[in-house]
Amino acid sequence: MASNESKYVKHNLPHIRQRFNWDCGIACILMLISEQQRNEFLEGFKRICLEEGFGKSTWTIDLCYLLKRFNIKHRMYTSIQAANNRTLGEEVKDRVWNRFRNASYNGISVVEGALSTKQLITHVVTTGPAIALVDAALLSCDWCKHNKMASEFRRIFGGNYQGHYIVAVGWFDGKLLYHNPARQHSLCATTPKRLHAARLAPGTDYDLILVYNYKK
Repeated sequence: MASNESKYVKHNLPHIRQRFNWDCGIACILMLISEQQRNEFLEGFKRICLEEGFGKSTWTIDLCYLLKRFNIKHRMYTSIQAANNRTLGEEVKDRVWNRFRNASYNGISVVEGALSTKQLITHVVTTGPAIALVDAALLSCDWCKHNKMASEFRRIFGGNYQGHYIVAVGWFDGKLLYHNPARQHSLCATTPKRLHAARLAPGTDYDLILVYNYKK
């Protein structure tokens, strides 16, 4: 990407903020679907969450099923096709495992393996947006300055994992542009190095969803 650092690319998605402390992934989905679909989702929010079975705990594979529900072509990459958390109950682990097991049957593409940050950026520049699971404590924005100091302390001294979803939407001046559903600021930017650290933190399982079509 070095030769294209000044290139400006941005996918035209609305910035939508999460409404609760658990629905960042759902907010990312809302950015990718049409306005009509968005209204239908919000009007039937409780019903759809119940039908999908995730309650107030969404995993990346749940986001894939939502994308499939709204006919958004995508592919998920992950280092492990399971709920990789020892503190979870067996019911949750079984639910997530079954969603992975049935993904292919339901027309959902899941690839076991980590995609590099360079490959993520190439996809965003050439093809479409992407949903990335990151450690929020390690991600900072160079434009709105959110989390700059805190992320530096976290990198130096360590801390607890804070799983969070963002939508990568563009590239400019050597930085990845993204929507952060937790922030009021409509567009954020970070360096590939910072994004890499936030993506590969223990707990993310390197989860990434590449999107190939979205509702403009």
